Amino acid sequence: MPKLKTNMTTNTTKKPMLKKSPLAPKSFPKMPVIDGLWLGAGETGTKYKGRPDVMLVAVGKKSAIAGALTKSSMPSAAVEWCRSLLPKGKIRGLVVNAGNANAFTGKTGDKANYQLAAGAAKALNVLPEEVFVASTGVIGEDLKTPPLLKTLTGLADGGLSPTAWQNCARAIMTTDTFPKGVTRTTKIGSVEVNLNGIAKGSGMIAPDMATMLAFFFTDADLPPSVLRQLIGDNLPSSFNAITVDSDTSTSDTVLLIASGARKISGKPIRSIKDVRLKGFAKILKEAMQDLAQQIVRDGEGATKFITVNVNGAADDASARLIALAIANSPLVKTAIAGEDPNWGRVVMAVGKSGEPADRDRLQVKIGKFNIAKNGRVIANYDERPVAKYMKGREIDISVDVGIGKGSAKVWTSDLTHEYISINADYRS
Repeated sequence: MPKLKTNMTTNTTKKPMLKKSPLAPKSFPKMPVIDGLWLGAGETGTKYKGRPDVMLVAVGKKSAIAGALTKSSMPSAAVEWCRSLLPKGKIRGLVVNAGNANAFTGKTGDKANYQLAAGAAKALNVLPEEVFVASTGVIGEDLKTPPLLKTLTGLADGGLSPTAWQNCARAIMTTDTFPKGVTRTTKIGSVEVNLNGIAKGSGMIAPDMATMLAFFFTDADLPPSVLRQLIGDNLPSSFNAITVDSDTSTSDTVLLIASGARKISGKPIRSIKDVRLKGFAKILKEAMQDLAQQIVRDGEGATKFITVNVNGAADDASARLIALAIANSPLVKTAIAGEDPNWGRVVMAVGKSGEPADRDRLQVKIGKFNIAKNGRVIANYDERPVAKYMKGREIDISVDVGIGKGSAKVWTSDLTHEYISINADYRS
């Protein structure tokens, strides 16, 4: 068990940050304690000044883990490390650093990643193979481990607490403009259990497994096999249903960690079909969708949160590809940024998707307004109320392609000049 935080001071010096997204939640949620888990954040000063940039989590001996990792063919050293550990389903520690992705760094990166895992393991008195690692930031730069190891040692020696959720959410940010957190509570049988989640992500966001980094923690006693099923079932409708810029990260990681501190009465749960798990499955889906949407709301330079609904497709997979074609279209996204109801660009995006669509049955709606039906603009179409609707922060686009019963929902953000500014200056 790690030493708990006692009388530690907080560095209040702040580096100028990007302007907070206008789509951000009003506040960070109040997070309950997850029994059997301690966490903390520290400042290494290697990339960001005056703010935490590394997170350490410690969990008890009976903890279990499952996760999903990027499908990129250029995975980071941390992703490859986690991929090798996940089949065992065991965890005692988690290290996350921001500012350096430790991706495309060759054997040097593998060595640096192992040094992080081994350093945290030594500080927590566990094995390196029980410590998961996630890294986010600039690609292609060697990761300097000495400052990180020093900070991790300090955290393990009195810098961990069961309540440091917001500080940890800040520690994993890069171009994020606000910390992202979510919490839910439910019962499994007669036992009340908590679920907390934190995430980071703003740019390089595309639905190809996860999106950047997201970590969920529960005190429920659930085995790795069940955690895997829960993650797999909920990815398609959460982290695989968002896009900011169509770029899939080398570091995408979603982890679900169960401390096992709250024992479930009766027989052990072995399947997500167990009726006692219904409530937990529901809150996990809600939490995953919540954090996924927060990432879109913090899309680099975003001023609009966009929901794309596609119906009438050949099947759900086809509907998803059509929705992504719309959501990823620079012309659609810039039109929305300019508050221009240019619905012709939506039609264009449907056509370029390569998926079956009936031109003469196509229907398009923006918000509650019918715009096109049966392959052409509706009679007596009045653009004025649609233009007024486009000035809002939340934009809904609905399309029916007139083929079958497939449907999909995707969330995205608009594309503004600020996106270019942020990414042009990213390494400075």
